[in-house]
Amino acid sequence: MRYVYVVMVAAFTVLVVVFVVQNLQNATVSFLSWSATLPVSIVAVLFYGLGMLTGGFLLACLRSWIRGATPSSR
Repeated sequence: MRYVYVVMVAAFTVLVVVFVVQNLQNATVSFLSWSATLPVSIVAVLFYGLGMLTGGFLLACLRSWIRGATPSSR
């Protein structure tokens, strides 16, 4: 099972490297008055990370709200 995990991590790493190499074109991202020109691969990785953070935060909030809404057994 450990070897399967290592192979999966290696395959994912290769896919990420291929993605980065194939997406070196620049893209300009603008938000309000802020603007940045970065490679497309960096923009994709940044937004993926931002999505993981916000999704994890939302899931944690929902779990705490659900726990607070259920009656506690004493």
